[in-house]
Amino acid sequence: MSVILHHEKGSAPYGGRGKTIIDINPVAKLGAALVLSVALLLTIDWVSATVALALECVLFVWSGLSFRTFVIRTAPVWASAPMVGLTVVLYGRDTGAMLWQFGFFSVTEGSLNLGIATALRVLAVGLPAVVLFITIDPTDLADGLGQIVRLPSRFVLGGLAGLRLVALFVDDWRSLGLARRARGIGDSRLVTRFFGQSSALIIVSIRRGSKLATAMEAKGFGGDFVRTWARPSQFGMAETLLIAVGVVIAATAIMAAVWAGTWTFIIGGRG
Repeated sequence: MSVILHHEKGSAPYGGRGKTIIDINPVAKLGAALVLSVALLLTIDWVSATVALALECVLFVWSGLSFRTFVIRTAPVWASAPMVGLTVVLYGRDTGAMLWQFGFFSVTEGSLNLGIATALRVLAVGLPAVVLFITIDPTDLADGLGQIVRLPSRFVLGGLAGLRLVALFVDDWRSLGLARRARGIGDSRLVTRFFGQSSALIIVSIRRGSKLATAMEAKGFGGDFVRTWARPSQFGMAETLLIAVGVVIAATAIMAAVWAGTWTFIIGGRG
């Protein structure tokens, strides 16, 4: 238990120091990400997504991540955005003039604009979400949720312990694979091996979770008394500023779309 729940102040990933997003309370990061996501999901147009993405790219400089780390961690978002956009272009609702058609595939002005807007929206929502979440330490998040948001300590600490165990899945998978190969049952039939090893991993995870739950109950983590916290979770000016920046970016993107006449509410058509 001490290994799972122990965390030293300043041990955030990527060695962030100074006034960067890494040092900001995780509750503020979740709040900023929620504000941006809700605002960008209210409409499907390319203007709001472009404005939000441009403003977010300026703020990524203060994320505390190196350029290499940023590119590697956000690579899935960069790769998925064009694929999602292309799918919408080919299979989206056909409106406006026909630009290209081949069999079941067709591209019109409406589907092309919708595809571009969708791809930009994936980037505008996905990039800040990835940057904010990879700079969150699980222990800091649990402290914030328990002290600032006032969530039940039993739920918060149970989630923290479970999250700490996720990292063990890779090691368990590798150990199971080596054990099965040593017994001569892991070198053929890839599909069968995958499902058999997955079943074994589920059993191992359930057993470890049961032991962890028993240990936490024995140490008083399931009590109904008011719990104290080893480290205070502070919500100050930097956290307020981050949420305010998120609100400003969302409001600017929406106002730009309304001013350009491209605002399209997802429910009720064009507004």
